[in-house]
Amino acid sequence: MAPHAEEAVSIDYYTRPAEVTKPVTRRVSSTQQSATELVKPRPRLSDRYEPGRVEPLSDEDDVYDHLRPYFPDVHWEALKETPYEDKGLLGDPRFRDLLDAADEVFDYVPKIGTEITGIKLSQLTDAQKNDLARLIATRGVVFFRNQDDFDVEAQRELGRYFGTLHRHATTSMLQKAGLEDVHVIYTTDQSLDQRALFTPTYLWHSDVTYEVQPPSYTSLKVLNGPPRGGGSDTLWCSQYAIYDILSRPMQKYLESLTALHSADEQAAGSRAAGRPVRRDPVTTEHPLIRVNPVTGWKSVFFNPGFVTKIVGVPKAESDAIIRYLTELIATTQEAHVRFQWGKHDVAIWDNRCTNHTATYGFLPHRRHAVRVTPTAEKPYFSREGRSQEEEYNKKWDLPQTNKNGARRSNYND
Repeated sequence: MAPHAEEAVSIDYYTRPAEVTKPVTRRVSSTQQSATELVKPRPRLSDRYEPGRVEPLSDEDDVYDHLRPYFPDVHWEALKETPYEDKGLLGDPRFRDLLDAADEVFDYVPKIGTEITGIKLSQLTDAQKNDLARLIATRGVVFFRNQDDFDVEAQRELGRYFGTLHRHATTSMLQKAGLEDVHVIYTTDQSLDQRALFTPTYLWHSDVTYEVQPPSYTSLKVLNGPPRGGGSDTLWCSQYAIYDILSRPMQKYLESLTALHSADEQAAGSRAAGRPVRRDPVTTEHPLIRVNPVTGWKSVFFNPGFVTKIVGVPKAESDAIIRYLTELIATTQEAHVRFQWGKHDVAIWDNRCTNHTATYGFLPHRRHAVRVTPTAEKPYFSREGRSQEEEYNKKWDLPQTNKNGARRSNYND
């Protein structure tokens, strides 16, 4: 009900903090009665905003003291091949068990990256886990916000459902016995700035591809990180999309090749830093184009961080292929998705069909995260594999991509 014209009305409004808060009178009716308006100060945004600077959050990392990095000087035997059954093959093509329990699902870009809200990863049923695996294999990476109850044990349980957990030979892990399969990321304002040590393109990688059975559905949870605008984003690149960018003759050529993936440089870097190498480094030959067993799509299987040589071709040709694929991965924007982390956010990606890279420049903020990495099948190529782009174009009645670069065209802005 609207107030009577002759009644006094209390109105809330904001004024600048520099002004003195005081009662203000205003005529509100012909009877000359006054209404007292309550004046509240509002902080000026211009006083709080500093371009390029976000104040660090209060130090809450003591809660995660037990999850800080640890570099034990131990030695493990070489990895042996293990049986692998891809849970994504059990998932529903429409992801019904997973998505019907969610509040919202949306893609970041057409080629890669999906976010789901309203799902608790710690409470997934087996059917939902199967759907999740299928969705990750399809979309490359799937994001979940604010998974505060998804602790390390729950993260390991989900990882073990997907496959045997990988123990990293050089990076930090947790001190508690039995948690050697958890990889710890921990960067503070006291950490060494590594931007000068690597080229930006070199930092694109897929995890531990030098293993005989590289990983599949890898999860990373950020425990603490920079607030919004503070940096430390992660980017992923779809290697399905990189394959589809190639001309048909180049696709055929690369399908005939293999590449050497080596752990030697990573091991040497660990020793140079005075840290142990817990398992002897290996070099493994993998197909340069592989097929994902869940989707049946072909993808480039290459990353600048671990591929050292293309097998069976002259060095100049090998170097040219490595430079070319590195450029495509690092610069093909439509194949990229960029994720801005928040506290307790989780990303799960398929290492078989994506590359990813972290970003620097987030000082003075701390970044603390834990990663769990299940192993997958030995990479393989099959001529029965298909192109993701060609399959989607046919499904949605879109024209097939014209890859003739000699045509004339305008460009997007």
